[in-house]
Amino acid sequence: MDALFKAIADKNRRKILQILKKKDMTAGEIGKHFEITGASLSHHLDILKRARLVISERKGQYIQYSLNTSVVEEILTDVMDMFKAKI
Repeated sequence: MDALFKAIADKNRRKILQILKKKDMTAGEIGKHFEITGASLSHHLDILKRARLVISERKGQYIQYSLNTSVVEEILTDVMDMFKAKI
């Protein structure tokens, strides 16, 4: 759960998730939405992958990134359960 909170704590990573919610993209396509270096974008994508929020798949010479919807749903359920337990 710590990796999840670390992943969503950064505004750039939240923006990546919003972008991937619309469609799968390569790093180059995602990068067009930011004014950060390719190395920074790779770092953000790595953190999202470690949190299992994003999955990557090689397509020829490119890597396609997509939102891991099953994990996102699972995490949302867990977070909602945490708040229910507190009420």
